[in-house]
Amino acid sequence: MAVASCSSAAARLVPLLRPAPRLTQTAWRRNLSSSRRCALAAVVDSGHGQETVSAASAEARPTQVRMLLVGCPGSGKGTLSSLLHSTYPELSSISAGDLLRQHIERGTELGKKADGIIKRGDLMDDETMMQMVGKEVEEKGAESWLLDGFPRTTGQARLLDEALQRQGRPLNLVVNLDVPEEVILKRILDRWVHPPSGRVYNSQYNPPKVAGKDDETGEPLVQRPDDNEKTFTSRLTSFHRQTGPMIAHYASHSSCPPLSLALSQAPQPRDDERVYVSLKGETSKAIWPLLKGVMRKRERRGWNGVEEGGCMRCRAGKAWEAWG
Repeated sequence: MAVASCSSAAARLVPLLRPAPRLTQTAWRRNLSSSRRCALAAVVDSGHGQETVSAASAEARPTQVRMLLVGCPGSGKGTLSSLLHSTYPELSSISAGDLLRQHIERGTELGKKADGIIKRGDLMDDETMMQMVGKEVEEKGAESWLLDGFPRTTGQARLLDEALQRQGRPLNLVVNLDVPEEVILKRILDRWVHPPSGRVYNSQYNPPKVAGKDDETGEPLVQRPDDNEKTFTSRLTSFHRQTGPMIAHYASHSSCPPLSLALSQAPQPRDDERVYVSLKGETSKAIWPLLKGVMRKRERRGWNGVEEGGCMRCRAGKAWEAWG
């Protein structure tokens, strides 16, 4: 099977940048004190993963995060979303799938319309889904949120952008999980589950204490029927056809695209400006420290770059510590 990077389309639009030589403390002070703003665009290598991050400002202090977490099937969106919500309780979850089910169960006008579409065997149209999502986002007001399951296509992305612009609270963070497809396939083929409890094991990353047995009950583990190469390839083809262009859309329409490391020439991103970030790694464990760093910069202090004495080349888990 031919393999490629999950964000191959986006990667063509947003190439990785080479880190610049380390600046001295004097140089950092001069840049920080003269213009009171600095920018960062570098590749961070944690030893397991890399990150491309764009734009910074010493004065931008956004208080609300409105974000998407995107990536191909099996890239770790579910795992990392759970970690985000447990680490940042203020980050609300907006699930398009849950909204759809809730509207149908409550018998709302949108729910009745959606129920009819589903019973006819038709695909849910973009406008109906956007009405559900748009209403929920509007009710969130000034809360921070992570949108799950929508958008999936470029058309849906444009509808979402238009709706959020009308509300005056546009999307301001898109995180793409760039995990090699061959790694995902191997992870899927090595996955075993305990159906009664839903516990999931992986013979490489999270093996059971006794091969083939659940740790808690000792009952046999099984593989899901769709955990095979044929199903994964089919899902991947659908992803590249529908969602790949959407990721490229966000990469090319970021208000703060990856820049050169000329600190004094960087634009100053505001709360309403979108930042696109691509995190590269083989496991959620490798990507999670980078994602936490992104959240820390965007949510709490803005994209304020490197502290005085910080360095552009940071490795082995020290990357975000060195940057504050």
